[in-house]
Amino acid sequence: MRLVRLRAPGGLGNLELVEEDRPQTGPGDVLVRIRACSLNLRDDFVVQGKMPLADGRVPLSDGAGEVIEVGDDVDAFKAGDSVVSTFYPWWLGGDMTPATRRDIPGESFDGFASEYVCMPAHAFTKAPVGYTHVEAATLTCTGVTAWRGLVVCGKVKPGDTVLVLGTGSVSLFALQFAKAAGARVIATSSDEQKLERLRRLGADAVINYKAVPDWGQKARDLTDGRGVDHVIEVGGPATLTQSIAACRTGGHIALIGVLTGFAAEVSIPALFSNQLRISGISIGSRADQEDMIRAMEVNRLKPIIDRSFALEDIAGAFTHYESQRHFGKVCLEL
Repeated sequence: MRLVRLRAPGGLGNLELVEEDRPQTGPGDVLVRIRACSLNLRDDFVVQGKMPLADGRVPLSDGAGEVIEVGDDVDAFKAGDSVVSTFYPWWLGGDMTPATRRDIPGESFDGFASEYVCMPAHAFTKAPVGYTHVEAATLTCTGVTAWRGLVVCGKVKPGDTVLVLGTGSVSLFALQFAKAAGARVIATSSDEQKLERLRRLGADAVINYKAVPDWGQKARDLTDGRGVDHVIEVGGPATLTQSIAACRTGGHIALIGVLTGFAAEVSIPALFSNQLRISGISIGSRADQEDMIRAMEVNRLKPIIDRSFALEDIAGAFTHYESQRHFGKVCLEL
């Protein structure tokens, strides 16, 4: 089988396509023929050597394909089932604990840039009915993150207003989940073409944050001064103050991203005087993923895919991802 191994200290030039023997199933395992993967910011950090790296690690946390073989004691899957990976294979449900977050594919153990993988059955869920493998491969990280931030922790309901920042995949999933829940969506970008695409996806109002630097107040103005109910906060330090300004009293901020850095000064009085609730979101559990997939099937939601690359062009896929020209997920097809 073909797979990609990342040699220390990282960097796109250290992604090596190799041939190895196919793994064998043991009790409780499933052997999956991986057909597609998708790229995430965390994968880019790993590949570029910005996170601790074991020499020879197989990268990528998100993979989808079909079950080839099941080991003893596996009754959740059968050969031929279409499946998609989970981000935390040991976080099956409930609250996260140190034990359930200990292993991440593509980081602490080999990931999905491989034609075949053998893992415990609970490291996968069934893929949505009618999805291609490429579509299914987009769900593991960004889809579940948006779902947990908006639905599980945010408890979005019909009539709420949701502010999504930018056109990254988490924000695009959140836009779709919000509309499916009957919420109103305000979306931001600095690119007029992307703003138009956000409108076509269902955004009720858009803000060019370069043209309107005080976009938090603008979002509040678009709610007749009440403020938004939820913010999908992917920026971090440079955007958090504006997100706080956009919120209604008692509003919710799903703190997800660090696109602008890792530390920020925050007005503590603005938080407690407005009774704001901030949820730190780190993907979600297997149960969250299964709930999200059922909702996507019922509402016939499909992920936004920008472009797919071949496994042997994984460096090209990361180059395209890092260019930030994409709108939607960047994927690999195996």
